[in-house]
Amino acid sequence: MKISRTLFLSMLAAIFFSNMLTSCSSVKPYQKSKLNDADMILSARKAQKFEQSFHLYREGASGANGGKSGGGCGCN
Repeated sequence: MKISRTLFLSMLAAIFFSNMLTSCSSVKPYQKSKLNDADMILSARKAQKFEQSFHLYREGASGANGGKSGGGCGCN
């Protein structure tokens, strides 16, 4: 039994899309609170920490992020 290429591709597409539709599920109300957790954000802490350290390095002072006034020259 030789299956034509178009028939095979259409069957494969039908199987793929039927699997995609069955994998969808609704989010329950008690699960929605977990979507906003900081742990759910993909590597936000690492990126934020890197940006803050880069900003501090670029400004030339450890207080450049609003901790104290003054610039990199040591002026307060």
